[in-house]
Amino acid sequence: MTENRQDPTCLPGCHSPVPEELEAERLCALHFMLNVERVCAGMRRETVIGGCTTARRLEIRNYVRSTAEKLSHVAVVSPSLSDEMKKRVLTTFLTLMNLQESLERSSQRNAPGPVPARPSIGRAVARPAIAHG
Repeated sequence: MTENRQDPTCLPGCHSPVPEELEAERLCALHFMLNVERVCAGMRRETVIGGCTTARRLEIRNYVRSTAEKLSHVAVVSPSLSDEMKKRVLTTFLTLMNLQESLERSSQRNAPGPVPARPSIGRAVARPAIAHG
């Protein structure tokens, strides 16, 4: 019995081949990068707002790492890319790097810092002198 394997297709209407590295996503290189850009924009907004939990930050960090790895395989292992696609690959890497930096800044903003010093109860709070004239 022969296996009737068809080449994986991307989105409806897209006739670009799906690289072996992206078969799990079922996306061609262009649509993969467009999707990464969209997802990164959402995650970056999430980190800027500051509502990320530690678990969510870890998810984002893992997403950046795994996506950068897939993208590097697409850029290096797949058949040669056009100059326009090479530019898009570099732009997508930059987007991933910016997301990583945003995540690090968010972690630093939300990290517990030194406790601000409060005046002790026994000590009076200094008041500005008022000149009577």
